Amino acid sequence: MCVMKSFLLPFLLLFYVAAISQPKHYIIGVKGDTLNRIDENNLKQGKWVTRVESLRGEPGYEEEGIYKDGKKEGTWRHYSLMGDVLAIENYKWGVKNGKCSYYTLYGIEREESWKATDPENPYDTIEVPDLNTDAVYLRVIKVDASTVKQGVWNYYDPQSGLITKTEEYVMDKLVDPFKKKTTRTSDSTASMTKDTATLAKSKPREVLEYEKKNAKKKIKVRDGATGVQ
Repeated sequence: MCVMKSFLLPFLLLFYVAAISQPKHYIIGVKGDTLNRIDENNLKQGKWVTRVESLRGEPGYEEEGIYKDGKKEGTWRHYSLMGDVLAIENYKWGVKNGKCSYYTLYGIEREESWKATDPENPYDTIEVPDLNTDAVYLRVIKVDASTVKQGVWNYYDPQSGLITKTEEYVMDKLVDPFKKKTTRTSDSTASMTKDTATLAKSKPREVLEYEKKNAKKKIKVRDGATGVQ
């Protein structure tokens, strides 16, 4: 009897583990893969395909992507009900992260750039330039939003594919291109001043004294030319 119990125990444990790990809901796709899975904690997991029908004049759509613990993760694709691509979005921790592209029937319309914040650690390190020097300092800040606009946004003419407008964001704030240009010019001027000062310091003391002594004099320099001019 003891031998029988010890023999059955591993199988009972295996059956118990399999029973508690079974999803509460799922469907089998046309390719035989498991879709739209909901786990025992009522959290969406794995690959999902969702279809939303047209309603009250609003166009319907389909979307597909991955859920991780009830939150969107990775690349998600959105299609019209006719199968045309409407959007390709990237997610992390359930919010937009990285490049997101949007399309019309004629072509690409807009490219966005986002930066998600870890909800377990809502802090980020950003670069803060010193306007008086070329130095860049790292500063740790707390991010209140779950995701912010970060990077370059491009707007397109869908028919020609040409960029019609470009914006740049840093931590959800729109960068003024004119101020940015002015800052770069100031940095360049400061760099030239530093180079001039460095060059002056590198000259021998005798040369500096000679240049100072003869600064207001016209000094004739022999250039190797021959003959009378």
